[in-house]
Amino acid sequence: MNKDKSSSTRNQIMHMLKMKGSMTVGDMAQELGITEMAVRRHLNTLERDNLIQARLLRQAMGRPTNIYSLSEEADNMFPKNYQDLTLEFLSDIEEMQGAQMVEALFKLRQERQENLYRDIVPSDSGFETKLEALVKMQNDKGYMAELKKDEETGKYIFIESNCPISTVAKEYTYACNCEKTLFENVLGAKVEQEQCMATGGDNCVYVIDEKDEESIEKKQ
Repeated sequence: MNKDKSSSTRNQIMHMLKMKGSMTVGDMAQELGITEMAVRRHLNTLERDNLIQARLLRQAMGRPTNIYSLSEEADNMFPKNYQDLTLEFLSDIEEMQGAQMVEALFKLRQERQENLYRDIVPSDSGFETKLEALVKMQNDKGYMAELKKDEETGKYIFIESNCPISTVAKEYTYACNCEKTLFENVLGAKVEQEQCMATGGDNCVYVIDEKDEESIEKKQ
């Protein structure tokens, strides 16, 4: 069977299960106009990929049959509109309580991220250990972060190839300021942002220059 056609049929099965909640093999075969054997072949692939789950349905007459539904993992594959919803909420908050309240929310998020970082990395850790932990923390949040070192200057180049909050950051640049401050506070270093995806950059790029934490605190 053609690979694209197989993929299309599996997508159809997932959409049917999303719309109807749960279905038997017979139900799916009838809807798709294919044999039950063909449906089972697609279900085996979906089950292997943890996209569906089966439970036994006992009937008044005849043998029990499996009934299939989507897994939680599969639900994440369908379009979501969280960023637009977030923007609407922030816009409403700004209209009702002013821009200062929106900035306070971003500041609160920044402080929460700092606390999470400090729970993982002891304050007396070496600078490179702190950097590695920051890369991991950002990657866990979907930023696709990587770290390079400029051997000539001794500075570190922190690159993020994805920005999960880019839609929000385009409207509220204070979010980017908080991210930069977060990096400065947890690293105890001077941080300069050279590129920002929210303002048209290909990536978010930060140049990190090791600096005494005490001087960062004085600056604040």
